[in-house]
Parts: sequence; C-alpha cells; structure tokens
Amino acid sequence: MDFLEKIFAKYTQEQVIKWFKRICLAEALSWFFLFSAMIWIRVDPHGIIPIVYISTIGSIHGLFFTIYLVFLPSMRKIFVWDDEDFVFSLISAFFPFATIWIDKKLARFDRE
Repeated sequence: MDFLEKIFAKYTQEQVIKWFKRICLAEALSWFFLFSAMIWIRVDPHGIIPIVYISTIGSIHGLFFTIYLVFLPSMRKIFVWDDEDFVFSLISAFFPFATIWIDKKLARFDRE
C-alpha cells in the first residue's frame, strides 16, 4: 500500500477528500443506471441498444467501483478509521447506494 500513499501524497488532504466524496456519489449513481440497464435488458433481450447500454454502463460502474476501493486505504488514514469502520466501508461497496451513506456519515472528522 506504499505506492498508494506516494500517489496521494502529491495532493492535499482536502482534495483527496473531495475526490472521495465525488467517487461515492458517482459509484451510487452508476449503480442506479446499471440497475436500469438490467431491467431494460430483461424487457428487450435481443435489442442491440440495451446490450450496448448495459455494456457501457457496466464498464463505467466497474471503473467507479474500483476507484472507490483504491481510495479506501487513504480515507482510512485520513479519517483515522478503526478496523470495524474500514471493513464496513469495504463491505458497503457491494450494496446499492451504501457509498452515499459512507460519504455522509463515516467520512467526517466530527463523528463520535
């Protein structure tokens, strides 16, 4: 994880936090669009547009999901999360819209 610290050391802590908050929102929104794509592909399984849409949205969601996971070790260090908070934020990546909750409740300095 030393290489991640070297990457994030180039930027201020405020910038990294701002990026993380945007990534949390983008990951949740991309999940919403992926869910709509899954519904659309069930309605029209032989259409070319739904196939292209689900492939594109799936790739975008995968990108945001991966970036969220890459940011987590840095956020653990910045917000001084214990193991329980870190594991919870890691597991929340697999549940719909849970990254928004992480952004609003866990990624703060003034929490108890």
